[in-house]
Amino acid sequence: MGTITAIGMDLAKNIFQLHGVDAKGRVLLRKRLTRDQAPLFFANLPACLVGMESCATSAYWARVIESRGHSVRRIPPQFVRPYLMNNKNDANDAAAICEAMQRPHMRFVPHKSQEQTDIQALHRVRKRLIQGRTATFNQIRGLLAENGIVIRQGACHVRSQLPILLDDLDNELSGVMRELLFSLMDVFRFHDERIAELDRRLRAISKENEVCRRLMKMPGVGFLTATILLTVIGRAGDFKNGREFAAFLGLVPRQYSSGGKNRLLGISKRGDAHVRTFLIHGSRAVLRSMKKGGKPLGDGGRTTWLTELVERRGHNRASVALANKMARSAWAMVASGAEYRLVA
Repeated sequence: MGTITAIGMDLAKNIFQLHGVDAKGRVLLRKRLTRDQAPLFFANLPACLVGMESCATSAYWARVIESRGHSVRRIPPQFVRPYLMNNKNDANDAAAICEAMQRPHMRFVPHKSQEQTDIQALHRVRKRLIQGRTATFNQIRGLLAENGIVIRQGACHVRSQLPILLDDLDNELSGVMRELLFSLMDVFRFHDERIAELDRRLRAISKENEVCRRLMKMPGVGFLTATILLTVIGRAGDFKNGREFAAFLGLVPRQYSSGGKNRLLGISKRGDAHVRTFLIHGSRAVLRSMKKGGKPLGDGGRTTWLTELVERRGHNRASVALANKMARSAWAMVASGAEYRLVA
């Protein structure tokens, strides 16, 4: 029997399916493992290449298996699907993963360290709290509208007017409705406190981390953008260049070309929308500063390029183009360890 060189691993909550082959592609292993058996199995297995889909818990299992001496590759699920033969089941999925990860031109998802996973978790919880707070504001406005009181859209209007309305005993709010609105006011104040606490933690991380400090010198990048970029750039060597990193974030055009006719569409929107949103908001802040007479990009050619682009293609396209440049610059700074500098 040959030596296992590659294993495809189909992840699930409790049961994992393995498919192992040797250097010639002969199947040597078909095995099911429980969650508790997996660490011991890989600890006793000679070092080999392990592939899995980049799904929930895949980052954790990649760290666990790599700590046992193996190399792990995570594959986007859409790139595994073309290699699935016959009907879909765990065994066929594991075989498809094993086949896909051995293709020479396959693209893989970068691994995340425990620190990067922790920072990403802070951002995810913060995003959920913001969504919950927005839902609470909308519910308050809806309940007030049902009682003949209309508040303008915007969190600032709810915050400023709701306490006044609740203290006004002459309006038509019933006792039950008044009590309910008091409880909803406590809810969004709780969200405010938790969001502020997470912001303090992320700001502290950005001050302590040397990479974040350098990234924040770039116009349009604050502590939120710097920390979330840190989680996706990972090891800069996972990307060949800044252009590939920008494509990974979905900041490049989609292509629909045929018969020698090239047709470019809107941006692909692949990758993490949360990261892409921060970059585009940062670029809009730069454009807003320029519109007010500021010079965040200096007096060099980049300012001229951006000004001409706004006039030629509009504000929104210019924002995305600048976000693309910001992503590429961020990768270059992480890869080379250089400081951000304005080009004359």
